[in-house]
Amino acid sequence: MNYQKKLHWLICIYIANFTSVAIAQNVDLKKNWIFREEKKLQWYPASVPGEIHTDLLNNKEIQDPFFRNNEKDLQWIERKNWEYKTTFDVAAVMLKKKNIELVFDGLDTYASVYLNNQLILKADNMFRQWRVDVKNILQSEENDLVIVFESVQNVVDSLAKKDLPFVIPDNPRAYVRKAQYHFGWDWGPKYTTCGIWKTPRLEAYDKKAPEKPYVLNRKIELVQEPEILGSSFYFKIDGKPVYMKGANYIPSDAFLSRVTKKDYEKIILSAKEANMNMLRVWGGGIYEDDYFYDLCDKYGINVWQDFMFAGTMVPGDKAFFDNVKAEVQYQVKRLRHHPSIVLWCGNNESDEAFKNWGWMKNFKISKQDSTRLWNDYKRLFHDSIPKWVKEVDGKRPYLSSSPLYHWSKPKSIIEGDSHYWGVWWGLEDIEAVRQKTGRFVSEYGMLSMPNYTSLEAFTLPEDRYLYSDVLKAHLKSGKGFEKLESYLNRYFIDSEKIKKMNLEDYTYLTQCLQYYAIKNIVAIHRSKTPFNMGTLVWQLNDCWPTASWSITDYYNRQPKASWYAIKEAYRDDKMPEADFTHPKDLSLEEPNISWLIKGNKVIVKAEKQAKYVYVSIKGYTGKWSDNYFDLDAGQEKEISFEGIITKPEIKIVSLFEVLGRY
Repeated sequence: MNYQKKLHWLICIYIANFTSVAIAQNVDLKKNWIFREEKKLQWYPASVPGEIHTDLLNNKEIQDPFFRNNEKDLQWIERKNWEYKTTFDVAAVMLKKKNIELVFDGLDTYASVYLNNQLILKADNMFRQWRVDVKNILQSEENDLVIVFESVQNVVDSLAKKDLPFVIPDNPRAYVRKAQYHFGWDWGPKYTTCGIWKTPRLEAYDKKAPEKPYVLNRKIELVQEPEILGSSFYFKIDGKPVYMKGANYIPSDAFLSRVTKKDYEKIILSAKEANMNMLRVWGGGIYEDDYFYDLCDKYGINVWQDFMFAGTMVPGDKAFFDNVKAEVQYQVKRLRHHPSIVLWCGNNESDEAFKNWGWMKNFKISKQDSTRLWNDYKRLFHDSIPKWVKEVDGKRPYLSSSPLYHWSKPKSIIEGDSHYWGVWWGLEDIEAVRQKTGRFVSEYGMLSMPNYTSLEAFTLPEDRYLYSDVLKAHLKSGKGFEKLESYLNRYFIDSEKIKKMNLEDYTYLTQCLQYYAIKNIVAIHRSKTPFNMGTLVWQLNDCWPTASWSITDYYNRQPKASWYAIKEAYRDDKMPEADFTHPKDLSLEEPNISWLIKGNKVIVKAEKQAKYVYVSIKGYTGKWSDNYFDLDAGQEKEISFEGIITKPEIKIVSLFEVLGRY
């Protein structure tokens, strides 16, 4: 009887709580927004979620920011303040609730929020959730909500100037909690946006819903133990060592509101289909949408999650630390229920940058200021963030920085994770990785041009020649063309011939180079198991159409040549084999390639050996089952494309044909 009474009592409490929660009301505020440059007369329709650049584009006030070299002509946008406004009614049933909060999951970034002419919030962090009690301000009809976004660039410039002669290297962006890549990167444009990048809402309730219980049903360990040579670095999942094969993930668009669920599905599937089991969410972007992690959970892709700091030191004032604490704990609590996340990492490259990037000399930093910078850094990443994380998630490992040692230092090979950039930045031969494979190579790569269809999309015919101004605007890497020429000269074609190439052939050769480099680097990495326990290529994706290290293209997330190389090299059933025969040294003959189309399949055959056979269909920007493959003499290969194409126009080229033209 006592048991039955107790059970009845518990059920009543549950029903009461459930009823209270069930009748809580949430209303999205995404309609009827308008915007203008602050204090100007003209208002325009706005989209929420969105950002200022996309709103200006939608209203035809600017041209496509990604087309040609429009980037340089649109920098004025970031120097203005922008005002957004909407009007909404509130149902009587909502107004009767005991509590009504206005909730912002994404305000980018310095935002003053007014409700019915009252200042209710001053936000300064695009990564935080902001909640405001508005019960006593709301009215039943015509509530005016106004958000004024102050120019982030103007603010950070002012903060940096105010601190002089003290300098935080390497960019004033260090002062603001905003996606760092918005300030420009060596693969992305400088569009320092502002706007309502996630949908705001009203939450009305009588009793707060209980917090979602935190359960993690697997044991995650990062093993770093001393060994005869250095120390180990690998992940253990449920007691079993796991070799990680994957890539680095950056935001999938320069304008975050444009990333759809379909985009996420394409990019995460591209990782899964390339036999990856890890993605590293890089620290210069954003804490991704829940749907990103849902897909990683679904497809068994482990996530290395950086906190959003990349290649810079940090302010040490209390306000900054308090802001970061709120950000870190909000984001960890939001994401911790995703089993895919296996690591929280403090930052990307800030530790090794401070010690090895020449900041002291370049910025003329005094010894006293250098000590202050390092102490503030340690206080945040060694002391504070791990403490804040542990308060809300004590079940996952934490790493202060990725990596600890610059690629030029011997310790980078035997301890910790490694960003090995001797190949590309150091202009070392690709073969160097045989002696310079680290314990866990969390960055490495080779740059290539985007797919030629992308080049056609962001250029005019008159731009389509090597080294045109428009091409230079879409290759952000320092001395990028010179480095490409250096590697092409060593591996594919003599330098004097490169300048004679048409753009389509040049694009093809750079993708062959990327394919060759990635295939061989992965083969070397995997051959050194268990000394090496991870290989994460830089990078999986692009945020705009550009020449970069990405293995997929911005448009339609279409694979580049290197995606097919990764797909083969990351197979579980077969270890890849390195082949460092330089393609330019091969004795190739006219392969006389023939093909036959059957539905969505293409059967390809070569009379003589063919290298880097590339198949394309006019207008098709999807995935092939294979591409950039080799054919032996007399070999027949069947590949397929997605969907149905009426009267497909097939084009097939190989290395022999392209080199033979020069």
